Amino acid sequence: MAISAPTTSPDTGEVPETALQFPDNRLLIDLCGEFDRNLANIEQRLSVHITRRGNQLVVIGDEDARERAAEVLRNLYARLEQGRALDAGTLDAEIRMGGTADGTGARDGDQMELFQGGRVEIKTRKKFVEPRTDAQKAYVQSLFAHELAFGIGPAGTGKTYMAVAVGVSMFIGGHVDRIILSRPAVEAGERLGFLPGAMEEKVDPYMQPLYDALNDFLPGKQLARLREEKRIEIAPLAFMRGRTLTNAFVVLDEAQNATAMQMKMFLTRLGEGSRMVVTGDRTQVDLPRGQTSGLADAERLLKDVKGISFNYFTSKDVVRHPLVARIIEAYDADDG
Repeated sequence: MAISAPTTSPDTGEVPETALQFPDNRLLIDLCGEFDRNLANIEQRLSVHITRRGNQLVVIGDEDARERAAEVLRNLYARLEQGRALDAGTLDAEIRMGGTADGTGARDGDQMELFQGGRVEIKTRKKFVEPRTDAQKAYVQSLFAHELAFGIGPAGTGKTYMAVAVGVSMFIGGHVDRIILSRPAVEAGERLGFLPGAMEEKVDPYMQPLYDALNDFLPGKQLARLREEKRIEIAPLAFMRGRTLTNAFVVLDEAQNATAMQMKMFLTRLGEGSRMVVTGDRTQVDLPRGQTSGLADAERLLKDVKGISFNYFTSKDVVRHPLVARIIEAYDADDG
């Protein structure tokens, strides 16, 4: 456990720096990162300066920034003490959200852990997945709490990734029998008929983001077997017509490109024991001019329906490259 000791200036009596002591030097090396990359990230994001003195890290800066940086360092070190991984995503989440990372707290079933301080983790076969913003955390909690949830916001905010993680978690926990992932096969510029290959080969490029998410959470051989057994399905939205989806975790991605009729068709597929997640970005509609987006239509009609959750993201929730958030903000400003 890290031990902190504010140091006092002999001239002014003020506390210009905070010294944190880390007993395990091996863990301290992991905390600092290769070439002190983690410390540099914290310095840049929180406007502090961090120096290393033996097994101490000294944080220099304004009081609020210094305390925030010290909290981040303590929480990350506590995580390492538990034998848990520290990667770029974890560091980003800690800087954004803070909270307690001591790993104590109550387990919510065997799929999601809600830790003291509000930290959430989703259990999948390959790794634990943690929300990296407050909006992501609220979204994940909503997915576990509601049978139908919407995630609406710009690209890069983790809407689909988190939904698939929750689906895998509920599947391996035995709470659903199947995972069904779908997207409208609406293209920007190309027509399906002009692409080479059979229908499955034509559709696969549109489904690739869903394959990518699944590969992050399930071993390749297991994923292939589950797809062969039809316990995991990835299909265009049009293939959902006429089906009743029972005991399944169902995700409709890129829902802004579903028509109003397609959205109604999809939502009415919900069967006993199933959960549905609808994700989309209202600013990236590729439907023909004059065609109403099913996402906008559903938002208008269902916003007051009991049991349905709407979760919203902004550019502040973008968890891809930081430049993506600035690009989104620039386009939003131009639209305004």
